[in-house]
Parts: sequence; structure tokens; C-alpha cells
Amino acid sequence: MSKTDHKTTAVTAKGPAKAGGAPKPVTNTTPALNAKPAPARQAPTRQAAGPKPAPKPKGTFKDGGEKDGERVAKVLARAGMCSRREAERWIAEGRVAIDGKILDTPAVVVPPGAILSVDGVPVPEPERTRLWRYHKPAGLVTTRSDPQGRQTVFDNLPEDLPRVVSIGRLDLNSEGLLLLTNDGELSRRLELPSTGWPRRYRVRVHGTPDPAELAKGITVSGVHYGPIEAELDKVQGANAWLTITLREGKNREVRKVMEAINLNVNRLIRIAYGPFQLGILEKGQAEEIKASVLRDQLGRWMENRDEEPPKPKPTAKSAAGHKPAGNAKPAGGAKPPATPASRNAAPPRRRPA
Repeated sequence: MSKTDHKTTAVTAKGPAKAGGAPKPVTNTTPALNAKPAPARQAPTRQAAGPKPAPKPKGTFKDGGEKDGERVAKVLARAGMCSRREAERWIAEGRVAIDGKILDTPAVVVPPGAILSVDGVPVPEPERTRLWRYHKPAGLVTTRSDPQGRQTVFDNLPEDLPRVVSIGRLDLNSEGLLLLTNDGELSRRLELPSTGWPRRYRVRVHGTPDPAELAKGITVSGVHYGPIEAELDKVQGANAWLTITLREGKNREVRKVMEAINLNVNRLIRIAYGPFQLGILEKGQAEEIKASVLRDQLGRWMENRDEEPPKPKPTAKSAAGHKPAGNAKPAGGAKPPATPASRNAAPPRRRPA
């Protein structure tokens, strides 16, 4: 083979040929001197898995606390202590504490197991949601305490009623149906116009009303009041009786709208709030609405309200006292203890000798 021959050549194997044919050629796989070695085939490399995404942080409030409970104002309202707005006022006055620490902001949650107190008295656990019809007489203000020292609705409630809050208000000279509840959350819900519950009143005015004028809605001092359904019941001399229905329930809405059309209200009686009627309930009396009726009217909201609150997660038990659940194997590769045989189990079969 020539020195300049750098090609791969075929040589004949020495030795006696096998019977039945010519010797097979053997290929010399030795590369020539100047041949470039073939690039080595590399196994595909996998990219290392990146770090696992960090778990999303739990929602926090202004004080940095986690949402592992309920806001303090909501807890107080749910217990029937006050409304949410009144709870914020109590906190500003330094009357509310959690585990003995006075709160200075309502942006705090009450964690499970904590003791919430007002004026040093622990707040009781919330009871089932209850609702009462109350016939408010004229001359009472719908508030717990009046700076002017006037009589309040809550000073004159029947003694057998628990602590309750009102759903909406009736002013000093108004009378009629006032709903009371031991659940501040229910109070807040039923006060919202989004419920669509109509409020119906009997109104006596001085003057000659035009119901069509109220049906268009009106703006008074920059505040717009929606259409008001009005029916003229009867006229007595200079006075007239109307039955009106409204759905917004803004502050002193009836009196302000009537004054805007030159009608002076001299008596105002609320006779219905949504599906609940005043009926023949005597002044100053309260009557509880049956739970079945309340559930029928509030539907899914009441079902969720009656559910038990979530229980706190159990603390981890010691390793010695912890039993593996189901078919889980104990840690460390140890075999699970054999379970005792049942009395009725068949004895094991023995192999014949």
C-alpha cells in the first residue's frame, strides 16, 4: 500500500479457506492519518428543573395579619352586638380588644380561638339568625343612645328579646313596621337597595297630591330619588291619604320628596318591608318571624348562614401516638403491625407432611 494512500483498503484474510466458497473480505476500519475524527455523538441533556414557584401568599390586611379569621367588625355584627359602622366607632373609642390587646384599627381579623371583648366583656358566640317584626310608636328614635336624651326604640323593647339591631330606621315622628334581628350581617344585607325589596307606607299629607308627579322621580338638593309608586286613597278636608311604594329607602326620602312638591307630611306609617307586613301588630309589640318563613324568603343566603363555621385544623400529634391512616406505611420502612385475626376467621391451612 502506498504511503500516500490514505483511503481505507480491503485486505484478504490469511489462512485456509473454508469449504464451500471464497474467503470473506474483512474491512479495515482504521482511519487514515489525516482523516478528521467524526464528532462524538452526545446524549441529549435535559434542562435542570427550575425552582418550584413559591406558594401564593395569603391575603393580608393593613396590620399584616393573615385572613385566617373574620374581620372584627363582621364578628361583632354577626353576634348581634352592633352594625359594622358602629363597630368601627367602638374601635376608635378603644372599647374593643382581642386577647386583652386594645384595637386601634378595624382592619384586623379575629383568628380562631381568640377572645374578642367589648368593654372587657367577652363577645358571645353567634346564635342562629332570627328576625322580629316590631311596631314602632311615634316619639322614639332608632338608635341605642341619643345625645339629646330622648327615648330610644331599644329602651322600650319587650324584655324577652335578646340583643338586636334594626334593619333600617324610622325617624322620631314616623311609626309602623321596624324589622329587628340578632344578626348584623342580615341587617346590612336587607338594607341594601340591591335586594329589590319594596318599602310601603301610608302617608297623610296636607295639600292636594298628584301621584303622576311622583312617578317621574325627582332631584332634591342634588340627590336624585327614583320613581315612587303612589295611590291616592282618600281626601279628608285639607288632608289626603296616600299609599306609596319605594325601593331605595334613602334617609328621610318620603318627607323630603313630599316637601319638594309642596306637601307637608303630618303622619307617616310604614306598613310593609319586602314580604313582611305590619298587619294587626299592636304598638310597642314584637313578634318573631318563623325560621321556615325566613328561610323561604332568604333562600340560599340562609342555608349558608346556618352552616357551621369551619373548625380549626387539628394540631400535629406526636410521632409515638400517631397512627398511619388507611394503607399508608409507617416511616422508616418498618412493617405495619399485624392485625389480630377475627374470631370467625378460618384457621390457616397446613401443608401435608
